[in-house]
Amino acid sequence: MYTNDQVLFAFGLTVLAGLSTGIGSAIAFLTRQTNTRFLSVAMGFSAGVMLYVSFVEIFVKAQHVLVLDVGENAGMWVTTLAFFGGMALIAAIDKMVPSYENPHQLHSIEEMDDGQSNLPKDSAHDFGKLKRMGVFAAMAIAIHNFPEGLATFTAALADPSLGVAIAVAIAIHNIPEGIAVSIPIFYATGSRKKAFRYSFLSGLSEPLGALVGYLILMPFLSPYVMGVVFASVAGIMVFISLDLLLPAAQEYGEHHLCTYGLISGMAVMALSLLLL
Repeated sequence: MYTNDQVLFAFGLTVLAGLSTGIGSAIAFLTRQTNTRFLSVAMGFSAGVMLYVSFVEIFVKAQHVLVLDVGENAGMWVTTLAFFGGMALIAAIDKMVPSYENPHQLHSIEEMDDGQSNLPKDSAHDFGKLKRMGVFAAMAIAIHNFPEGLATFTAALADPSLGVAIAVAIAIHNIPEGIAVSIPIFYATGSRKKAFRYSFLSGLSEPLGALVGYLILMPFLSPYVMGVVFASVAGIMVFISLDLLLPAAQEYGEHHLCTYGLISGMAVMALSLLLL
């Protein structure tokens, strides 16, 4: 059983990671030019952290727990199935969201001024339609961030130092996501304040995911359940890295910048695991 301090620490990390979408939104409104080189390195770095920790630490730890609980053969099978189950879950969530509302679609800060002149100003019907689009986009963001919150929370609950590393990686990846979220909502409403508010509040779905996951898992918490959840978290993070972060890093900048960021993220994660 986990103590209240452990639960509060894990939940606090999840809140900080989730609300970093607001940092990306603020960057979009305070700057006039997208720093694509920085975003490319940052997203590559985040992917490196997630991939390294998923394969070297989380998957191995999940397998160790499950092998001790149900035996070697069954434990290895359950770990592998849970790993790919996590991938299937996040892939299904991504598939449910249309590409226009999908917060993982890339946008540049420069689009905001280009798009402002195209907004309808006098039509009440169009305003209502755009308003509904903004609300739907916010729901899509929440759906995407929900499993990320569970991933951060469970990692921090099982191993605080590991949780910090994952929270940092999630936060880095949420910054460009905040930019990508703010711009479509700005198109929909014409309001920078509303776009910032939606983007900032969308990050609350991550601690909500942690809270719901904890409340559901709490009555059934056991080494077996934690092992399955941990393996699923590894699958979720690997999918996010391969499907979102690395393609986005290459699209934002040069291929080599993405690779340098990836290797740097792996090296920092490896060093932190050795030192901690």
